[in-house]
Amino acid sequence: MDDDLDRMSREELLTEVRRLRAGIREHRDATGHDLGWHHPQLWGLLPEQIEPEIAVPPWPKFLRGCLRYRESLERQRPDAAVFDREYGDQVPSSR
Repeated sequence: MDDDLDRMSREELLTEVRRLRAGIREHRDATGHDLGWHHPQLWGLLPEQIEPEIAVPPWPKFLRGCLRYRESLERQRPDAAVFDREYGDQVPSSR
């Protein structure tokens, strides 16, 4: 999966690390609907450890944003598999 890393020069690796860190920081520092979901584990991969200051919209606006997001997925990926589980439900083991 990460075979491309073996072919990168030191400079290319540094550029990639900087790009990835910038993307993680952009997500971490977003607020409102731009935040998406709260991912402290993702943010924890960064070398600097800070407590991000996030802001969330009031419930009605948040729920409308969720609906718009789901509707956009329906338009962009109508063929996507359906994950029909409630948040927090255990995923059955594949063993």
